[in-house]
Amino acid sequence: MTQRIRLGMLTPSSNTVLEPVTQAMIAGLPEVSAHFGRFKVTEIALSQSALAQFDDSAILVAAELLAHAKVDVITWNGTSATWLGFETDERLCERITAATGIPATTSILAMNEALAKLGAQSLGYVTPYTDDVQAKIVAQYERHGLACRGDAHAGIRDNFAFAEVTEDALRAMTRAVAAEGPDAIAVVCTNLRAGPLVAALEAELGIPIIDSIATAVWKSLSIAGVDPARVRGWGRLFSL
Repeated sequence: MTQRIRLGMLTPSSNTVLEPVTQAMIAGLPEVSAHFGRFKVTEIALSQSALAQFDDSAILVAAELLAHAKVDVITWNGTSATWLGFETDERLCERITAATGIPATTSILAMNEALAKLGAQSLGYVTPYTDDVQAKIVAQYERHGLACRGDAHAGIRDNFAFAEVTEDALRAMTRAVAAEGPDAIAVVCTNLRAGPLVAALEAELGIPIIDSIATAVWKSLSIAGVDPARVRGWGRLFSL
């Protein structure tokens, strides 16, 4: 009997995209299943109340509940470290593993690994965020050696509303960013329906597009001992 592989995903409570997209990505892997734990996230902003949503204690409660399902990996499937600091995700992973004994990763740590594998030196951004959040993201990546070359963001605060950005709008944003000629394009938000568009847009634009839902799946599979290259039709990431 084939060994069952269980991927544990920590999910913003108001997110309606990452669960169905994740399930679609792993549909061709019959031994792999994804399991989700939620904690409260309703607004993305730089206010104290919005930042407090990402306090480790709330996330750890959700992680400990996921551990009851004996998952092989626990992944924070969210992008808060892009404005809070990458070190927040590194610390969170350490705390999750200490509390559960299960290896941990995040969408953003995986994204950064993928960008390093690509050798990217400039990055374009597609996000739903407001100007001030976007500025934090761009500044952080610049501190880590990735110049900004192309930026399209929708100016939205409500996390639920991110899922309402249309596929046509996401295509237009991605094309606008691609026109600036970045080495790679990052879709930074796990509540945008960009993942299903990536393969076709990469073929059209000739630029790697790294979607933050896809990075969570890519790295989770690797940690769990499943070759990510078995995921077909979801973009160049899975062949890295």
